[in-house]
Amino acid sequence: MNKYFLHGKLTAKAGKGEELRSVLLEAADSLMTVKGCNVYAIGKDAVSSDVVWITEIWDSKEDHDNSLKLESVKATIAKAMPIIGEAPQKGQELEIVGGKGI
Repeated sequence: MNKYFLHGKLTAKAGKGEELRSVLLEAADSLMTVKGCNVYAIGKDAVSSDVVWITEIWDSKEDHDNSLKLESVKATIAKAMPIIGEAPQKGQELEIVGGKGI
């Protein structure tokens, strides 16, 4: 299986977790028709309400990288950056070995 699987964490400024999740959910909506995007899931951390987890599954890394060039994605990034409290770290790139829905 050659899909691209990315899992990462963003930490919002104190008290801004819900706002960041909202922006990322808008991003998920804008990715509905983007080539190669299979999953863009946003998760709320059970311990810290300011931590947001993002899981992405793409047909390829190239499709993911190309999505970053879209104006809608650039606009979402620009909207999210002032809410983020810690510098985003590179997400985990994982190899999918199988599973339900894959």
